[in-house]
Amino acid sequence: PASAPQPGPVDPVDPIADSVPASASAPESAVAESTPAPAPAPAQADDAAAAAVSETAASAPADPLPGPPTFAWPASTRLSYTLTGNVRGEVLGTAQVEWLRDGGRYQVHLDVVVGPGFAPLMQRRMTSDGEITPQGLVPRRYDERTQVAFGRTRTASLHFDADGVTLANGQRHPGLPALQDTASQFVQLTYLFTTGAERLQPGGRIEMPLALPRRVDRWVYDVIGEEVLATPFGPVPAWHLRPQREGDASSLSIEAWFAPSLQYLPVRIVIRRGTDEFIDLMIERLPLQAADEPLGGSALR
Repeated sequence: PASAPQPGPVDPVDPIADSVPASASAPESAVAESTPAPAPAPAQADDAAAAAVSETAASAPADPLPGPPTFAWPASTRLSYTLTGNVRGEVLGTAQVEWLRDGGRYQVHLDVVVGPGFAPLMQRRMTSDGEITPQGLVPRRYDERTQVAFGRTRTASLHFDADGVTLANGQRHPGLPALQDTASQFVQLTYLFTTGAERLQPGGRIEMPLALPRRVDRWVYDVIGEEVLATPFGPVPAWHLRPQREGDASSLSIEAWFAPSLQYLPVRIVIRRGTDEFIDLMIERLPLQAADEPLGGSALR
């Protein structure tokens, strides 16, 4: 184990120049009968040397242009977070993001626990299940399960197909290119940043269509800039993304910080509702990752 959705190492490319064949030796008779050419004047020698260098440079193979970084989807990854916040009062808890891959299929689990683990006030599990393609993740199903102390359990499911998505209330919505769900969006962003499909620069914008339990929305993230976060294992530079959600106090606003030194994984996630309620997830330890084999055979469940 080591860290989460992880880019594989880029194989170094060492261009090998074609070797120049050595000149064949002339027969002795030809050497004896040939008349030696007069030595060139200094200016002529300089011109001849320059021409030889120019011809050699023109014939030498050009260095290959660097291609996009390769991206190796890990078999499994786990991120653990400490939870703090305010939801009608101060709240504490934990959270975890787990990535699992079996061939071309993936699952992402996002678990949030508010309160002590032995008697939580609220637990929520969000699961994205789908396929891995050259463009990233393609969700096929999203499930959300919420348990509240002394309350009933609430569930919601979304079903994706080639024509669109069926929301939790049964409504159909046409599909959008690169459509993601609540759990898969963070892994998809990690993939886009690592491969260079999306460039991070202050003042930039990142668009991502999201299928939420009751609606489909096109989210636009503003790239605020790179900030240094104080984590339990030391300072970590991370890119801060904040969604444009002003004027809609009822909807959630999910900010995230992605760390280049940790494979662009989200090291901090802040979920806000309105002006007072928020949950702040801060990474508490280095990510754990299995690079090649799913844990215990097929790890998807």
